[in-house]
Amino acid sequence: MVCCLIPQTIFAQISMQKPQIIPEPVSLNLSEEAPFVLNTETMLYASDEEAKNSVGYLRNYLATYYGLVIGFASEVALSSNVILISIEQDPIQPEGAYHIDVQQNRILLKGANPQGLFYAVQTLIQLLPVYLQKETKTQAQIVIPALSIDDYPRFTYRGLHLDVVRHIFPVEYIKRYIDYIALHKMNYFHWHLTDDQGWRMESKIRPELNQYGAYRDGTIIGIFPGTGMDSTRYGGYYTIEEMKQIVAYAAERYITVIPEIDIPGHSMAILATYPHFSTTPDIPKKPATTWGIFNRQNNVLIPSDEVFTFLREIFEELMEIFPSPYIHLGGDECSKKWWKESSFCREFIETHGLKNEDELQAYFVHFVSDVISSKDRTVIGWNEIMQGGAPQGAVIMSWENPEMGVEAAKAGYKTIMTPIDYCYMNISQSKEEKTVLAHPGYTPIDSVYKFDPVPKEISTEVAANIIGGQLCMWTEYYASTEHIEYAVFPRLGAAAEVLWSPIIKRDLTLFLEKLDLQKERYKLWGINYCDVPE
Repeated sequence: MVCCLIPQTIFAQISMQKPQIIPEPVSLNLSEEAPFVLNTETMLYASDEEAKNSVGYLRNYLATYYGLVIGFASEVALSSNVILISIEQDPIQPEGAYHIDVQQNRILLKGANPQGLFYAVQTLIQLLPVYLQKETKTQAQIVIPALSIDDYPRFTYRGLHLDVVRHIFPVEYIKRYIDYIALHKMNYFHWHLTDDQGWRMESKIRPELNQYGAYRDGTIIGIFPGTGMDSTRYGGYYTIEEMKQIVAYAAERYITVIPEIDIPGHSMAILATYPHFSTTPDIPKKPATTWGIFNRQNNVLIPSDEVFTFLREIFEELMEIFPSPYIHLGGDECSKKWWKESSFCREFIETHGLKNEDELQAYFVHFVSDVISSKDRTVIGWNEIMQGGAPQGAVIMSWENPEMGVEAAKAGYKTIMTPIDYCYMNISQSKEEKTVLAHPGYTPIDSVYKFDPVPKEISTEVAANIIGGQLCMWTEYYASTEHIEYAVFPRLGAAAEVLWSPIIKRDLTLFLEKLDLQKERYKLWGINYCDVPE
């Protein structure tokens, strides 16, 4: 796409429009000075090597969406029509802090750290006018209003999740999904790689997982319990090289990829490969073809020496691929009935001095946590890992409700809020949804926006343990990328503002006004979004 020449008659009108930025910055002050005009004569000056990553991102964005290719200045003394880009390390400032100053003759983008500079670029992108090019032969000219912005994030953890087990998506789309995270100033991609319906991570040490665990025989039709079952073999997995490629792509956008192997429940794909890892080894097992089966089919690991050896090997292999400081072990929805019915498990509980099946689950969690911490990483688990006692230093991801997260924070655990009623994107955002299948319920965009990860009634000390929040995109009913985007957008914008902006800057009415322009950006970016949330 190439942008058109802006007619002089609307030049002033565009330059004085109030910027509509999502998430809302900490401080934005418009100036009455003349605007900056970005055109083919504009030059970029980067003061150091670390800035080149963000410079490259900006140049690519301008070329892709505006057909505008700008060059580099060799001297900072260049007096006009220049974008000055720098990182001035400031350990006092939060990670992600930045400053923007736009004047008639130059734009200054300054990060207090490399992440901050990247977020400055994201804000500059939202200062650009949103229009699509119809003519391709005119010279590009983009008007940016004179202003100053000082900004930094409220929370250190701002995440978006994607389940690639129920439905798998191409590598190129995973990269596009990561771009969406970047454009919203979020910094974690939680990648759900294993579950009952499939094993999506290539394993060199356990290649049978990809042979037997990565493919299911069919898929349920319709909302559970469904109207039947198709007979199409479904599955696949990401190669080690592909996963490393995605990690590197995300790192260029200052996004950390958190991988998840879900144990000790949600393990049908593992048990399809190794039936003797279950309490019912003589019963044939296959990856699940339906959803929510944890109480109807045995999907729980048995606490055998062989299973613990397997867990050590597979998590060590995972950490060779993913450098993330956080590794997610799942730990949710473990159906303990299978342990209760097993004489082996009852004997294990007695032999190891455990009180009950809750403590058996904790035994699994502590074992894997020790493997993870041996590599100087930190374990994350869903809030059920609190049952029986979570490992010291674990991070709790609270999905069932906010109260579970508060309980974890009060117990001294770092906590990430992602409660189902506010943060699950597989629940409809329209009361009369006709475009996609969705779990029962209703989560409109204003519910996402009004949710605050830190309840007002908790103490400052407890609040300090809540490090952020996350939207979760489970894909049982979302087989296409278009439907994924329809579910996520525009709610991702609401979550981005909740997790970035100060409380005093949050205003639902203003946000919904800004959303009109944001939807135009979605069109520019080629995003399929829900246009009329109710």
